[in-house]
Amino acid sequence: MDMINKFVLSMAMLRFLSGSIEILAGIIMLKLNDLNKSLIVNSSLIVVGPIVFIVTTSIGLIGLSDKLSFSKLLWILTGVLFILIGIRK
Repeated sequence: MDMINKFVLSMAMLRFLSGSIEILAGIIMLKLNDLNKSLIVNSSLIVVGPIVFIVTTSIGLIGLSDKLSFSKLLWILTGVLFILIGIRK
């Protein structure tokens, strides 16, 4: 059996952590049983998604950096930047 790539493992673990945070937020909302407090919990998740996206993408790009040319990395980073701008607006 092949060893799991350390970059893939790191990316997967971040996604598991992110998903666990989302599930925990849902449980907290059910426990609170209050619309205003649930909206606050939901709003706090706004920070988690983009951070996980940026870090996971960065790990993947670092893993691919020896296989991609500088111009391709620049195009990928530009695309990620546009996604972040689109999320923010």
